Amino acid sequence: MRTFAIGMIMLAATVGSAPAQSNLPASPSDPVRTWNELALDTVRLKRASDAQAARLYAMVNVAMYDAVNGIVSQHGHHTGRTHALVPATAAPPQGNLYAAASAAAHAVLMSEFPDQATQYDGQLQSDLAALPSGGPTTAGQGWGAYIGTQVHTARVNDGSTPNETQPAGSGPGQFPAAWSGVQFRNLAPFGIVDPSVYVGSGPPALTSLDYAAAFAEAKLVGNAAISDADKLATYQYWSLGSGTSQPPGAWMQVALAVTTDHPLSLPEMARLFALSSMAMSDTVAPTVMTKFIYHHWRPTTAIQQATADGNPLTDPDSAWAPRAGSPGSSPEYWSGHSTFSAAAAAVLAGFFCDDTIAFRLVTDSAPGGNDRFYPSFSAAAAEAGRSRVVGGLHFEFSNQDGLAAGRAVAAEILANRLLRKDGPTHFGQCPVPELNDYRGNDH
Repeated sequence: MRTFAIGMIMLAATVGSAPAQSNLPASPSDPVRTWNELALDTVRLKRASDAQAARLYAMVNVAMYDAVNGIVSQHGHHTGRTHALVPATAAPPQGNLYAAASAAAHAVLMSEFPDQATQYDGQLQSDLAALPSGGPTTAGQGWGAYIGTQVHTARVNDGSTPNETQPAGSGPGQFPAAWSGVQFRNLAPFGIVDPSVYVGSGPPALTSLDYAAAFAEAKLVGNAAISDADKLATYQYWSLGSGTSQPPGAWMQVALAVTTDHPLSLPEMARLFALSSMAMSDTVAPTVMTKFIYHHWRPTTAIQQATADGNPLTDPDSAWAPRAGSPGSSPEYWSGHSTFSAAAAAVLAGFFCDDTIAFRLVTDSAPGGNDRFYPSFSAAAAEAGRSRVVGGLHFEFSNQDGLAAGRAVAAEILANRLLRKDGPTHFGQCPVPELNDYRGNDH
């Protein structure tokens, strides 16, 4: 199995097994899969933004992880892992893990979207009906409901509301429209310490050669007037706008696809989805901060108004239009698609100790509903980021800086969150004895 390095340190997890539980049915349903699919449907139904979607996925999965891990941690022969948000102190040692996971996700979704109670209540009742009646199931359900409520309460004032709008800019380099949702620059993190350390260094100066080079590329490959079926299909596949699961949802779908072929125990399933969703949500604040600070214009404005940029190497085209069909609704620097994708891909590769796990995926915006094959997580992330350039929505420097930020956020989370409480390593060790600079034992 190949390994995946994040920075100079290998940060990966051995896929473990859960302690035996006599109160579990022989073939239980998968609550992590079931409730993530419900969360995806909710995001679609509510036409949530990418930031709103990332926050919801993280809340649902942190709740399921803390509910399951809390019970696991109470077993005398197994000390479990550190919690994500809610300590395991009051967890019932014999609580049913499946009941706990379902009740936790149910409580989060009910708190966020009470108008969907019929659907959520029906799913919880179905999940509980499949479990043995009696004390363990009741205890697990009660513990899970408590965890879900605690997660919701902790996130009520997390910076996601009230809505704020940044006014339109004017002049060379400035995004020329008002931009709603900028309060997400203050979104409280789930796993990282300080979102501001990941804020980008900014786009190249308008008068620089690097800017002119990126300008020329975007003007060519993102031009709607130049027909290219492959580039259009790639843009559409990853576009994932309003009414879809959004870019973070596509990566939750990647995790669902991969774990279908590589089944995990419930504790490990919950941990993977918590890590991935935490990482994606924690890219939101740095991304919105960066966009808010630099307020950089999109290629459409940049190309149409190039006479004002002071760069003799950029040629204006007042009729230029992006392959995407619209110029973009937020400042250009950097690409949020890139940060979401890189963060999720890095977590998946780190968790499995392998970037080269192949998978097939159909996104919500895939042309014709056709799937695509990816040989690795990083290959999918690279395509997702690049799709914004060929769509004429971003410059390549914004793709690359977004990818780097996403990887960095994932590295911090993998190094510090949901760690083993004891053992030879806290997070887990990949089989890489030949890697001289591996420092997994130091976490």
